[in-house]
Amino acid sequence: MDASILVTGGCGFIGSHTVVELLNAGYGTVVVDNLSNSSSKALERVEQITGRSVKFYEKDLLDEQAVNDIFEKEDIASVIHFAGLKAVGESCRIPLAYFNNNITGTLNLLRAMEKHSVKSLVFSSSATVYGKPESVPIKEDFPLSVSNPYGRTKLIIEDMLRDIYKADKSWDIALLRYFNPIGAHKSGDIGENPNGIPNNLLPYVAKVAAGELEAVNVFGNDYDTPDGTGVRDYIHVTDLAEGHIKALEKLKSHPGLVTYNLGTGKGYSVLEIIQNFEKACGKKIPYHITERRPGDIDMCYADPDKAKKELGWEAKRDIAQMCEDAWRWQSRNPKGF
Repeated sequence: MDASILVTGGCGFIGSHTVVELLNAGYGTVVVDNLSNSSSKALERVEQITGRSVKFYEKDLLDEQAVNDIFEKEDIASVIHFAGLKAVGESCRIPLAYFNNNITGTLNLLRAMEKHSVKSLVFSSSATVYGKPESVPIKEDFPLSVSNPYGRTKLIIEDMLRDIYKADKSWDIALLRYFNPIGAHKSGDIGENPNGIPNNLLPYVAKVAAGELEAVNVFGNDYDTPDGTGVRDYIHVTDLAEGHIKALEKLKSHPGLVTYNLGTGKGYSVLEIIQNFEKACGKKIPYHITERRPGDIDMCYADPDKAKKELGWEAKRDIAQMCEDAWRWQSRNPKGF
């Protein structure tokens, strides 16, 4: 039996879609998740979609003994690290919780990896590490800065990983900087399942379309963009998941530490997302223009060329498909899992 891939946060939105792609590509997977913002039902659905089973530990990375135990019990070849708190607004209110969870949890994971000589890691980073970019599209060698505690945890972990690699060249590490993942698995069986009122635009739009929320709040329409609303690089979660498989394959060639943007290279405004979602669900979506949110930037989209050249990966699914898949998930699972 080949060694498995350990997926931290594997019950979450991006984690569960990546587990599907890992299983479809023939990898054995072990998932660890504390279920603080996810559901173990996601893995039941993953098993239905793929016809394969997943080993699951309901454990917290803050429990260092529990993390070590998993490495003792399982034969782990590589780790994909998604686990973390991820809401920008919340991170501004409770920064200590973000620093403790995201950074301490990662330190515990890295210590266990080092102890068990597992030195292959794909890290779930974020385009937030670019702060407010001077220009778009954003390339991997742009200066790094952050405007909120969530982004700071991602940048600190990137810095830690760069330092670890500098000290010990036997590590192979891929830093994947995501842009804005949306959509859902084409089956409609797994998708984004936020607790409470969604923080992100697309699940919010979907809940308005389903009649659960009254209207979308559009934060600001005076940005320096074609229609005045913020422009972001939305990427289908399945494309993103496939990028992780490509990154894992890259690590087998021992590249050292590598960094990639995972985005489409196209920007869509908030209003364009609403319009595309209206087409997908066949109804009007009411919205209100409200004040800008602090820390939001005008435009943010990737230059994805490096991932295309070095990983052989590019985003294939367009905005229409992202909205259709998100609506299929929402309409079939109105209460989530």
